[in-house]
Amino acid sequence: MYDITKRRSIRKYAEREVSDELLHSLLQRAEQTQTMGNLQLYSVVVNRDAEMKRRLAPAHFCQPMVEGAPVVLTFCADYNRCTQWCLNRKAHPGYDNLLSFLNAATDALLYCQTFCHLAEEQGLGLCFLGTTIYNAQQIIDTLQLPKLVMPVATITLGWPDEDAPVSDRLPLQAIIHEESYKPYTTESIDRYYTPKEQLEENRHFVEINGTETLAQIFTDIRYKGDDCRAISQALVDVLRKQNFL
Repeated sequence: MYDITKRRSIRKYAEREVSDELLHSLLQRAEQTQTMGNLQLYSVVVNRDAEMKRRLAPAHFCQPMVEGAPVVLTFCADYNRCTQWCLNRKAHPGYDNLLSFLNAATDALLYCQTFCHLAEEQGLGLCFLGTTIYNAQQIIDTLQLPKLVMPVATITLGWPDEDAPVSDRLPLQAIIHEESYKPYTTESIDRYYTPKEQLEENRHFVEINGTETLAQIFTDIRYKGDDCRAISQALVDVLRKQNFL
């Protein structure tokens, strides 16, 4: 039986085909995931062609698993299909707004997660690329996404060719709030994060990045405020171009 507590991100893949039959079966089964209004406000673009993966790679900062994986899946928030259905049925769609994007993005991400769970149950390995919304316009151009379609998640998929470690996670007490949100104190932050900070791999991470603390990596190197603000503005511009704003 699949044990989600042992799941890991796979970045190296064997030279073994992922058949259309298996892939389509998993994508179809994933359609049973929850969806707003039963509208299924998502689409997925499947890339196997080496040239297409090469063109997609820069949008994901040329991470090697984009070209190395047998399959790359781009999950999209999609109100275009629903809009076309409405227009063809004498209805009057009004989905050119932020609410519609959030609804479609939620649908797409739920669908993506269900697919990931099903794929890993079959022994496939995958890696979620958090870079999708960083360079959404490049992906839109490469995949020729129309208005009211926005990429929100990318998965590299294949048969594992590595024994990757299981990532650490915060204790349950760090993320749950009974009845209402409770403030975090210095004491509780220490209790929840010190074990994470003391892991050998995280201490090494701090060492090779030349920082004093693990947290500084995520504020001074990886997700700097100025960068986040610039990407946020670019994201707003893309949403406007895609008619979600």
